[in-house]
Amino acid sequence: MSPIQKYAIGAGAAVLLSLIIFGTGWITLLVVLGVIAAPVVGYLMLDPSQRERLKRARRRGIGR
Repeated sequence: MSPIQKYAIGAGAAVLLSLIIFGTGWITLLVVLGVIAAPVVGYLMLDPSQRERLKRARRRGIGR
């Protein structure tokens, strides 16, 4: 994982924690649902052949 990805994950976690602590209930719920729904929607938008290629890459391990 590149250093930029690590910083992005850390910043996202910090924003999420601050929303949970200081945000109102509905805003926090919408942000959490958006974070969960974005990868699911992206996966569902793939063609069946692209999904198979992604499954093979996960089984094989990326970078091996």
